[in-house]
Amino acid sequence: MEAALEHLRSAYITKNPKSREVFEKAEAILPGANTRAVLYTSPFPLRFIGGQGCYVHSVDGHKYLDFVSEYSAAVFGHSCEPIKDAIKTALDEGTNLGGHNMYEVELANMIVARFDAIEMVRFTNSGTEANLMAIALAIACTGRRKILVFDHGYHGGCLSFHGPDNPINVPYDFVIAPYNDIEATRTLITEEIAAVLVEPVLGAGGAIPGTHAFLTALRAMTSSVGTVLILDEVMTSRMAPGGMQGYHGIRPDLTTLGKYLGGGLSFGAFGGRRDLMKRFDPRLTAKEGGLSHSGTFNNNVLSMAAGVAAAKILTQEIILRFNELGTSMREAINTTAQSLSITKFHTTGFGSLIGFHFSGENRELLIDCFYFHLLERNIYVGKRGFIALNTVHEERHIELVVAEIRTFLELWRDSLV
Repeated sequence: MEAALEHLRSAYITKNPKSREVFEKAEAILPGANTRAVLYTSPFPLRFIGGQGCYVHSVDGHKYLDFVSEYSAAVFGHSCEPIKDAIKTALDEGTNLGGHNMYEVELANMIVARFDAIEMVRFTNSGTEANLMAIALAIACTGRRKILVFDHGYHGGCLSFHGPDNPINVPYDFVIAPYNDIEATRTLITEEIAAVLVEPVLGAGGAIPGTHAFLTALRAMTSSVGTVLILDEVMTSRMAPGGMQGYHGIRPDLTTLGKYLGGGLSFGAFGGRRDLMKRFDPRLTAKEGGLSHSGTFNNNVLSMAAGVAAAKILTQEIILRFNELGTSMREAINTTAQSLSITKFHTTGFGSLIGFHFSGENRELLIDCFYFHLLERNIYVGKRGFIALNTVHEERHIELVVAEIRTFLELWRDSLV
């Protein structure tokens, strides 16, 4: 297996000399030639120069079928014309105006209309910022300090809960509970907890869906002790017309959003109950409970304009279609594995997000082989075992990837049964 992986890596190096060259030059000025950890892969990552539809193009002249979809942010594929047109119009009108603009009101109305639990909303520059602000609001409103999160949860670069303590996490008093474990969580949700922050489907944690029973129990438990329930829908709001909260019929106190809702540009938002969100009304004094939320680019014209254009494109029918396509893809891959009597590989997920899972003593080697096997066939997936569909993917793209995964499973079957 080591020899096979070395062969795949050698072929990759030979195929991508320009990506390697850029990587080696960047090492002197960027730590690890990188400014976004998830994108790093050994021996060096691909360097992209463009994208169209559901394809991305590398500096080495190769075209890849893209199933990363910017880790769920590129819901509309690449170079979506209506969004490009909206951005061009905004550029012509002026970008840094130093005041309120018309787009922010329109986008806010669209978000409030789509998510029933969001009565008022504010914008940020990322999902990370949105989660930080939601936590801060919960602490301010409850007067409590502890925040309950879940093992393998990810809410941003400084809110990551994978394994041992993360030294760059913000220094809140976190309590970590096991995901999908109702009884273990019940013992931890007390009147000391300001907020419970949870993803309805673990994203970076392997595309693991929260069960309906677990998520509804969280709503009941938090309500009983006055704890703020924050639903992190930065990734998952793409999975159903009203997000996963709509799918499960749950009304969180606060919701955080990001990624695709900005049309592919930097974007984040948080919103929810009117009585909580009104604390950010700048007309309130500190004595009246007023809170300040600033940020130079919170309402930047480009993200607001792109977000409005994106919201007009993403109809309920489109959301349902590409999530149904993802479900059929996941089921086809699992059926293929079962037909080969494979027990050390399976997929998880919900709708348009899919996680690949290997087990056994050769797990890490198999993950690497899987990744390079697909890259050799010009299919781009997340190195950690991640797929996100977008609205441009069609049945033929799904069939192609499923066929190549079958080839891989047949090739490595002896290591997977």
